[in-house]
Order: sequence, then structure tokens, then C-alpha cells
Amino acid sequence: MISAVTPLTSIPSPPISWQTFAIGPLTIHTYAVCIIVGIILAVWIASVRFTKRGGPRGATLDYALWAVPLGIIVARFYHVFTHPTDYFFPGANPWRILFIWEGGNAIFGALLGGALGVFIAGRILGTRFLSFADAMVPGLLVAQATGRLGNYFNHELFGLPTTLPWGLEIETSNPAFPAGLPAGTLFQPMFLYEIIWNLAGVFLILFLEKKTNLRWGRALAVYLIWYGFGRAWLEAIRLDPSETWLGVRTNSWAAIAVAVLGVVLLVWSKRRHTGLELSVYLPGREPQKSLVDSSQGEPARYHVGKVASPKKSSSSQTTSPSA
Repeated sequence: MISAVTPLTSIPSPPISWQTFAIGPLTIHTYAVCIIVGIILAVWIASVRFTKRGGPRGATLDYALWAVPLGIIVARFYHVFTHPTDYFFPGANPWRILFIWEGGNAIFGALLGGALGVFIAGRILGTRFLSFADAMVPGLLVAQATGRLGNYFNHELFGLPTTLPWGLEIETSNPAFPAGLPAGTLFQPMFLYEIIWNLAGVFLILFLEKKTNLRWGRALAVYLIWYGFGRAWLEAIRLDPSETWLGVRTNSWAAIAVAVLGVVLLVWSKRRHTGLELSVYLPGREPQKSLVDSSQGEPARYHVGKVASPKKSSSSQTTSPSA
């Protein structure tokens, strides 16, 4: 006898006990684990892509050392200042501003802080900002999708009430549960929508890279346009309180600005750079290849820095640049 398959009628939120787990004396927050896993995936994907494009091996870790801390710091403060009523009220604990494991890390702040970190690292390494950004964005979308799982475990990031079969179950004791709604009300699972949207963006960028010249910041531009428009729509169905301007959520304005920036970047790139991107290095910072000891079979070594001019011997023969 074949049993009937129970149709999907809602998405249950995970038990609150799953929000943390203990490893010895340490209490680990699942939200933080999702963020860390996302960062690891993003660094790995960016490293593979950037190295294939001619970037120095290990450079992605140098980028991460600058971009990740600055991204987290700016993301947190962006969230705090766009949700001031959650942190500034009589009797509030000011230290909660630093409690990132409770959730609340704005992606737009992460983009600003991360971009600053990438710029700083690029200047140190001698590589182009846009070259690394193009290599990074698929991994960035994967990281964002992974981080949204943390919102699911934290019972946050849900939207308007819905009767759709994939509505999200939220307990009435949740501080964000709207007053006046009956228990059992289902909500739009915004975390799931954004996961799907972000992963679709990964496939879009990879597809376009095979069909067109998606270098010189164009992959970054596609990311900004794709994420900006998608986030603007998602912000329209969010329920959590946020600062508004002209009746529109500040995050909606930020999403629109990100999409517009992407369009501007794409138009600029197509007009400014009509050829292929032959190097990921800044002018004058290309790696210098040392002499190869063919008798020992040693691989060529590369040094990032200003390229030295070839020296001529007394017999007027040109020698290879020194290491």
C-alpha cells in the first residue's frame, strides 16, 4: 500500500534550543556559525577564481584579513543606526550594540566596509580593485545565502502574513510578532526568498561570464544590479521596524542606490574598457619572473612590485631581470 504524501502547508521554525549549542565551556551561536561558514566559502571561491585569472596565490587571504573585519564592523553599525529604537531607549544595555550573535548585520554596511578592505588590500598587493571584485562576487552571493540560514535559526527576517503553503511559522512570543494577529499566522519566509535570489544570481553571473566579457568590474555591476533590485522588492514586504525617509524604508533606498550604482558601473566599464583584461595588476606592479634554474628544474618565482628595467652587460647583451 502506497501512503499519501503530506503536502507542504507551512515551514516550521527550528526549535529555539537550536540557536545555540555548547562545546565544552563555550556557547556557540548557530547564527555566527552560518556567518563563518559563508565567509569561508566566499574566500575559497574567490581564491580559486582570482588565481585562475593570474592573481598571486594566497592573495585572497590578504584581502580577507582587511575586508572581513571591516565588513563585519560597518555591517553592525549600519544595522544599529538604521534600527535605533532597538538599541537606544530608557534602560537599554549599550553593550548590546556589540552583540552581533543576536543577529542584525546589514549587508549594505558589509558591502561598504568590505569594499574599503578590498581597496586597501589591493593597494598593498598591487592588484586592481575591480579585478578582484569580479572574481569575488559569486562567492559573496554564496556567503549571503549561507548567512540567511542564520536568520532562519534566529526566527527573524520574515515578511507580511501569508496563506501560501510555504508560509513561515513564528511563535507569538517573538518580539517581532505583530500585535493583534492570531496565533498560527504564517509569514512570508524572506530568508528563503533571499537565499533563492542570491543563488540564482550566482548562476546568472557564471552564465554571463561564458557568453560575454564580464571583466573590468562588469561582474560586480551585475551583482549590484541583481542584488539591489531583488533587495528593494524584499524590503517592501518586511515587517521589522526600520528608519524611513519619505515614507520608504532606508534599506529600500539603499537597495535602489546599489542597483543604480551597478548600472552606472556597467555603462562606464563598457565605454572605458573595450578590450580584454590582460592583467589583474595595477600598472607597474606586475610580477617579475626570476631566472629559472633549468638544471635543478626549479619553478619560476614571482615577485610583486615595480618591474625592473633589464640590465645590459658590458658586451651589450641583455640579461633577464634579476630576482
